[in-house]
Amino acid sequence: MNYLEFQFTIQPTTPGSEILIAELGSAGFESFLEQENGITAYILKNEFSEDLLSEIQILQSDEFKISYSSSEIEQVNWNEEWEKNFQPIVVDNVCSVRAPFHSKPETKFDIVIEPKMSFGTGHHATTHMMIQFILKTNWENKSVLDMGCGTGVLAILTALKGAQPVEAIDIDNWCYLNTLENIERNNVPEINVKEGGAELLGDKKYDVILANINRNILLQDMATYVSVLKKEGDLYLSGFYKEDIPIIQEACEKLGLKFQENLEKDKWVAVKFSL
Repeated sequence: MNYLEFQFTIQPTTPGSEILIAELGSAGFESFLEQENGITAYILKNEFSEDLLSEIQILQSDEFKISYSSSEIEQVNWNEEWEKNFQPIVVDNVCSVRAPFHSKPETKFDIVIEPKMSFGTGHHATTHMMIQFILKTNWENKSVLDMGCGTGVLAILTALKGAQPVEAIDIDNWCYLNTLENIERNNVPEINVKEGGAELLGDKKYDVILANINRNILLQDMATYVSVLKKEGDLYLSGFYKEDIPIIQEACEKLGLKFQENLEKDKWVAVKFSL
């Protein structure tokens, strides 16, 4: 099946590239390569329509100058492309996120992620901040739900820090399969992975819920998250900009949640609420 390749030129590239990647990922683009002057993005030809790009907020922003061109290509060898471009990261000198072909660093937590198409390698600001929240929290014997798990990196880190039981859910089949691979690779087989969305949540309650998705999905599913959060439980949210905090906070407070703190990186934020 053929793909469409989009070459985006962005000024300024920081944080423009990260913002564009997150928005395109939410819209159905499957893989991205960061270039010196922008990004290359890929989407299945039969998944694309011109209306899709009209929903990408950053393309309408006056803060960035963005141009693009597109062409049709045959299916890409994603692993080969990722291996050429994927670099390891270290968060707060404590947690590393790397591919199997990288050398092992001297960090307390070393997470190995196969660099495929799933979102959540730690490079994006939202994942980076969620990792920071996890690193400064005690997770021993806490029940955790990772909604929109991507590669499973957040669920994996909580399990490495003693959380149990841990569940990871993603609506995307590739993310579901990639998370299964990554929990095996990191020797945390106790993580339960499901494919789907908030409709999978039943009566089970969790001490902590992590949701790094996007603003609209968070607002849509917030009530469902709160319905399965234990009293005095914590909800960590990311996937939106600093200016979105008021609307997110208003929705959370209507459901009985209290704002605790937020982190900020490259105009993106991660926010902690408690019930």
